[in-house]
Amino acid sequence: MDLQEISEVAQEIHPPEHTTMTIDEFLARDIEGYEYVKGELVPMSSPSLGHAKISTRITHYLFTHVSENQLGDVYVEAGFKVGERGMKPDVAFISTARLPEDESKGSPIPPDFAVEVISPTDVHWRVTEKVQAYLEAGTQMVWVVESVMKTVTVYRSETDIKVFAGTDTLTGEEVVPGFSCRVAQLFE
Repeated sequence: MDLQEISEVAQEIHPPEHTTMTIDEFLARDIEGYEYVKGELVPMSSPSLGHAKISTRITHYLFTHVSENQLGDVYVEAGFKVGERGMKPDVAFISTARLPEDESKGSPIPPDFAVEVISPTDVHWRVTEKVQAYLEAGTQMVWVVESVMKTVTVYRSETDIKVFAGTDTLTGEEVVPGFSCRVAQLFE
């Protein structure tokens, strides 16, 4: 069985659960282990050690830069309203000018920057669907981090897509001004 087949089996084990709650109720409750898509609670797989390690490295580099330069806040697996979805990116950034006042629930706005680290159980089309949802909702930049090939795909729009690897340098562009790190640093 290859990874795609394993992933599809894993998704079938925990199918989405229909719910009567609204997106706002989902964000207020912060239901652990789920995202909210089209009126359904979609289970999120628990991150592997490798996935968590990469997410932690990204958070470390990003948080250090953002806090030193007072650019906004960095979040880990926090809930965000992304169109009509309740999504929990692995890492996210919101600039100071856009920070929500009420931090007692999920964010009513999408992040400026979102990072999704691919898990072994992720289905490719679902990750692509997430990227599209972020971009359509106004997220300015999305990184998709893939640990097997050790690449980061940077999405700015449906047509502005770049893949970085090894000694390539990732930047925050104008979304996170001044931020940069080598791709290899995320996988060390």
